[in-house]
Amino acid sequence: MANQNEKKLIVKKSWCKGCGICVEFCPKNVLALNHEKVEIIDIEKCIKCGLCELRCPDFAIYLGGMEDEEK
Repeated sequence: MANQNEKKLIVKKSWCKGCGICVEFCPKNVLALNHEKVEIIDIEKCIKCGLCELRCPDFAIYLGGMEDEEK
């Protein structure tokens, strides 16, 4: 299993319904809505806190290991 430093933020745009909950809960303003889908706008600011993953009702955003690429 990947440790926290090896995890990366992954977005499944096809699952995103554009509610914006993840955007509102992100403490570092890493996310934004673009054309009613979540988008990573500044990955360098991401502290991998997992609040976006925790709050997403559609499981469209999560912290995954390097092998978990968007499909």
